[in-house]
Amino acid sequence: MRANVRNAVRRGLYLDSVALMRLSREIAALSGVEDAALMMATPANRAILAEAGLLDSDGQSAGANDLILAVRAQGAEAADAALAAASLLLERQPSTGNAAVPHSPRSLRSALGAQPGANLALISVPGDYAAAEARKALGCGLDVMIFSDNVPLAEEVALKREGKALGRLVLGPDCGTAIIGGTPLAFANRVPRGDIGLIGASGTGLQEVSCLIAAAGRGISHAIGVGSRDLGREVGALSTLAAIDLLDADPATARIVLISKPPHPEVVATVLARVGQSRKRFTMCFLGAVAMHLPRNASAAATLSAAAEDVLGAAIAPVTSPMPAARDGLILGLYAGGSLAAEAQLVLIAAGRPVASNAAVPGASALEAAAPRVDRIIDLGADEFTRGRPHPMIDPAVRSTKLRGALLDRGVAVILLDIVLGLGAHPDPAREVAAVLAGAPPDRPHLVASVTGTEADPQVRSRQIATLNAAGVLLAPSNARAAALAVDLARG
Repeated sequence: MRANVRNAVRRGLYLDSVALMRLSREIAALSGVEDAALMMATPANRAILAEAGLLDSDGQSAGANDLILAVRAQGAEAADAALAAASLLLERQPSTGNAAVPHSPRSLRSALGAQPGANLALISVPGDYAAAEARKALGCGLDVMIFSDNVPLAEEVALKREGKALGRLVLGPDCGTAIIGGTPLAFANRVPRGDIGLIGASGTGLQEVSCLIAAAGRGISHAIGVGSRDLGREVGALSTLAAIDLLDADPATARIVLISKPPHPEVVATVLARVGQSRKRFTMCFLGAVAMHLPRNASAAATLSAAAEDVLGAAIAPVTSPMPAARDGLILGLYAGGSLAAEAQLVLIAAGRPVASNAAVPGASALEAAAPRVDRIIDLGADEFTRGRPHPMIDPAVRSTKLRGALLDRGVAVILLDIVLGLGAHPDPAREVAAVLAGAPPDRPHLVASVTGTEADPQVRSRQIATLNAAGVLLAPSNARAAALAVDLARG
């Protein structure tokens, strides 16, 4: 049956990108639907839909302030049914309390009128418009968290310089995680309040460290996400330095952890110089970084779990479950979290195993150029997997498809997974993994996973662990330990 692509356009309707991802997932799961996406019709998003084969003439004519409902289905009848279902879900949005509520503020100023005590604006609009909205928020005296991605680099630099001049914090762009004053924002976990402050250029890096600290009975004062480009040469750590100033002056923060992939060398020197001026103790976790000349009040951690251990002053408990026999073959990592994928690569490289990946980590080769039979770590949250579809932390369909194939690959000895919980994440990711494993052959590869989350998260960490245990997944207390366990179980 020939696939049928249909678009419907809702003029002047805006919904938050996370809400659109969730709706896209629901539509894509309908019978007869091959793919679906609900996106604001910005030029960049229309290009994404066209590349994914989801754009028709109606969608091409949509304006940047319009919403496109796009489906590709097995025939016209299934396509029409999917669009009807999407329209019904949109009509139901007001009852969910999301951005489509009729009486919700329609502008930043009207929102401030309704909440005059607000001091932070979370910007989640298409990247073409995010800088303008962030600038308005700064002008209203607000700190800003920019969840949006695809914001031009020059705009990011300008916004952060403006924020510095105004004494305001600019988190992001592409800031997926923050915990401010005990309030989790975007993809964050519910962790206890405490005296440890976190600063991170990565979302899942912040999540992993904050959850490991919570599991040890400690808590977080603030977790400040600065965005993936902040520690690059062009931005020059403007938000990182502002976050250090904030936490250094915060009496509730006794210890500070910095988390990032390797910054530019000039930026490292600037950041370390500022760290050395503080009387507080710092842990520097720059994943994959070479040796640094640290000030006396700082220590280095090679992995996220090592950073948590350095702060806690104690080792994370080892795996105590009975170990299965090692198998001949390779390690395949299917990751939702980019920083967790990078950490796993570093563990494998340190163990002397050649690794191919789609992430730029020192010592790892690119997937496209790699020899066919080397360990592979795939970041499924990278752009090539999320164009026109939800992030795997929201919708695990892309990982489920790859997992089914990997379970039949006799050259794979161990499959590594990260199960990331928290606000905004899939309501039951462990169940999705268990459903795939239910149809796996008895001689399938070993599955090793870690669960990033807490008991207070909507998914409840212990329930996720129980589901994975019942499905035969071997669990480690941290992502780094999971990668080390995979090395022990694979003779490749």
